[in-house]
Amino acid sequence: MFRQVRQAMFLTAILAIVVVSTAAHAEDWPQWRGPNRDGVWTETGIVEKFADKKLPIQWRAKIGAGYSGPTVADGRVYVTDKLTEPKQVEQVHCFNEKTGEEVWSYAYDCEYSISYPAGPRASVSIDSGRAYSLGAMGHLFCFDAASGKVLWKKDLKAEYAIEMPIWGIAASPLVVGDLIYLQIGGRGACIVALDKVSGDEKWKALNDKASYSAPIMVQQAGKPVLVCWTGGSIAGLNPANGEVYWKLAMKPSRMVINVASPIVHDNRIFVTSFYDGSLMAKMDDKQLTAEILWHEVGPDEQNTKSLQSIIGTPYFDGKNVYGVDSYGQFRCLDATTGRRVWESQEAVPRARWSTIHMVRNGERMFMFNERGELIIATLSPEGYHEISRTKLIDPTTAQLNQRGGVCWSHPAYANKHVFARNDKELVCADLAK
Repeated sequence: MFRQVRQAMFLTAILAIVVVSTAAHAEDWPQWRGPNRDGVWTETGIVEKFADKKLPIQWRAKIGAGYSGPTVADGRVYVTDKLTEPKQVEQVHCFNEKTGEEVWSYAYDCEYSISYPAGPRASVSIDSGRAYSLGAMGHLFCFDAASGKVLWKKDLKAEYAIEMPIWGIAASPLVVGDLIYLQIGGRGACIVALDKVSGDEKWKALNDKASYSAPIMVQQAGKPVLVCWTGGSIAGLNPANGEVYWKLAMKPSRMVINVASPIVHDNRIFVTSFYDGSLMAKMDDKQLTAEILWHEVGPDEQNTKSLQSIIGTPYFDGKNVYGVDSYGQFRCLDATTGRRVWESQEAVPRARWSTIHMVRNGERMFMFNERGELIIATLSPEGYHEISRTKLIDPTTAQLNQRGGVCWSHPAYANKHVFARNDKELVCADLAK
């Protein structure tokens, strides 16, 4: 009898370890660029190579047009879109992660006065059972993430006298602690912090124009710092009250076109813009100051020096920066100097504004290009090495009515699946080994 009890206890312990281990290796994608907003996907047990030239789709859900990438949390997938008939509305959708069945959907009137009017840009951010959606014209909603009930809402354009960017509001909300941080370009309120539960304003900062780049939170000199790349500067703010710790000027030569997120490694910050090249800055590790290390700009958009990206956020490993240039040239830069190490045209075809989104998983990079292809590759100073490639979703023309359309929205990687959208559908595919 004692032996049977001991065996049962042993099996229960083993089962608990398996359950905990499985949970530890499962990972949601609750915000822009993943759990830590850094383009890193830590799940294991992921496919080594694709078996077919077209990835089998687990489910499809019909949606409208838009640039916002999907997010995944607590068994649900969130995405936004826009409809033009019978009237212009933005929509926020929630789908079952396993089946693709609609859980809830919310629509609100929203007439666009911006260029590239396909739909919303910002990904929905999920935190503590709430879903935060920011529309292209500045409509901010806080939903109960499970039911879709509106907990609070704001018309930021009206409230903050936003000087609307030509492409609308695009930076995905960042939720850290008790606050939600937004880049909106309001009067004296380029950056705004709100209480995440009530929506009440906690502070506002900077008189810069808005860019399209999502803010990030970093650690500097033992303190949290909110890093914001606006339409005129790279700034480090006190996340508690908006105090400007440091500010580095980076004024646009032609127009504000900052889309990629800042990327950080060992107190260095890298940003890249289509017209204004690449800039590397360094945050002091003992005091709250920063300085520019180098800034490289080519003579024009077709004759670039380092990296002049438009949409895709590069990858920075500390020694090298990898990213796609203005016409689809995939490049490796020496992070110390900005000097080009190599260039390849394999990842995405040559085209103006050509785009690819990168997510690191272990030693490999999962790369989703604008042709709707998913690529597994490794990147090093020696070159681009492609392991496998498959078709995930078809390009569509609402986002860009050129070259047969594009897929410009960042995919989500969650619970060993990939979730991607175009202007017609949201798809889910299994990436488990």
